[in-house]
Amino acid sequence: MRQPRALLSVSDKAGLVEFARRLHDAGVVLVASGGTARKLAEAHLPVTSVDQVTGFPEILGGRVKTLHPAVHGGILARRTPLHLDELADHHISPIDLVVVNLYPFQDTVAQPNVTLATAVEEIDIGGVALLRAAAKNYESVTVVCDPADYEEIALAFEEGGPPPTLRKQLALKAFRHTAEYDTAIANYLDDQIAQPDDAALPATLLLDLERVQLNRYGENPHQQGGFYTYAGDEPPFETLHGKEMSYNNWLDLDGSWATAQDFPDPTVAIIKHGNPCGLASADNLADAYAKALASDPVSAFGSIVSVNRALDVETVRRMQDLFVEVIAAPDFEDEALALLQKKKNLRILRATGAPLRPLSLRSVYGGVLVQELDRSDEDMNPANWRLVSERQPSRAQLADLAFAWRVCRHVKSNAIIFVKDQATVGVGAGQMSRVDAVMLAGYKAGERARGAVMASDAFFPFPDGIEAAAECGIEAVVQPGGSVRDKEVIEAVNDLGLVMVLTGTRHFRH
Repeated sequence: MRQPRALLSVSDKAGLVEFARRLHDAGVVLVASGGTARKLAEAHLPVTSVDQVTGFPEILGGRVKTLHPAVHGGILARRTPLHLDELADHHISPIDLVVVNLYPFQDTVAQPNVTLATAVEEIDIGGVALLRAAAKNYESVTVVCDPADYEEIALAFEEGGPPPTLRKQLALKAFRHTAEYDTAIANYLDDQIAQPDDAALPATLLLDLERVQLNRYGENPHQQGGFYTYAGDEPPFETLHGKEMSYNNWLDLDGSWATAQDFPDPTVAIIKHGNPCGLASADNLADAYAKALASDPVSAFGSIVSVNRALDVETVRRMQDLFVEVIAAPDFEDEALALLQKKKNLRILRATGAPLRPLSLRSVYGGVLVQELDRSDEDMNPANWRLVSERQPSRAQLADLAFAWRVCRHVKSNAIIFVKDQATVGVGAGQMSRVDAVMLAGYKAGERARGAVMASDAFFPFPDGIEAAAECGIEAVVQPGGSVRDKEVIEAVNDLGLVMVLTGTRHFRH
């Protein structure tokens, strides 16, 4: 019987020598290109270089080495008498295994200040062609694009050769890999070559998503649901304890995590149905948690909790009596994690530090809406606000107004936030009328609204929202301004003896 032949051409040489040695021991003839061949020869493995197969040297500084009929003919030939006879007429031997990983384009463009010329040089041509050719002929050829598969492939050849089902799975993996690679190149070049009016958003947005979890169902049991990540990205969280996340868990975690990380001081965000029912900052997480829970302890039942510091044992002890679905943190103290793991149904997630994508995507009827994330900075600084009331804010009021304004962009519109001592005391979220949102926040806050401050994600179209807030006991207000009735609203503020500042920036979140 003819010995199987393998073509190896890899950029990442981790595990290469061990893998090739096992192939050789299993009777596989080794053919390799350039640096791969040198690496195997240095390990004293018998290897034939590609230029010996093609009778043609590498040219153009290595840009052309495997693009040759002697290579691609050996890969693409069906194992039929007609094709095999044609190969023999041209003195070409079949290739049964193709092992390729591509130039590290994604890693290159992720580096700061990389030039376009450097990025272009990292676009692999021959490697992609080899993978696609081998994947196309999966009935006869095994294709490997991931070093993580070396062990399984070596074992398969040691046992007589990969079965058809494995070759088919590897072909699909290779096609997905080249699609991901091409997507990364197209997105990068689109960004580099974009016209000025396209600078913020690409003209064409190519997505390459991998399903990492199939949820039991979507928002409701009659809907299917799943969680996908961008291909090649590290998953955003590591599960340390508990069952798999549900579709709704992921939705709430998105709001919870982004909210907690937006604050500089130790912060706890308690989220229910996409909105904070409690959010607070303090000198430590334990105090922040106590203040956040006090905001709305009833709604906090069955919530998602995120923090922006390593979760400590004192905070966990305070959380023992509250049922929560998920706790997410950058890290956990050992004792704190041990205490949490005693709760059977609690999902415990640790952030991996995966990159934050700068665009937000949302499915709508007939298409997808794309926008930049709301990460504005200027309007978060009180020094950039405009005081429009006769009354001046105190230092404490200004600090609470700044906190409330930052909360605003994480609450669904119409959004009204009541804050006292760096903690929410009432939240009116997702209401059809702004005055209704004020009344809801006032209902939640009760007597705690006395002396508190209020933030509104958009302007007040009428003075009625300000008047309702004053009746609740609010003493200071931050809002964007910009209404045609701003003058009437300011007059109402002064008549009521309140403080009001305008930020000039709106924070709708639909």
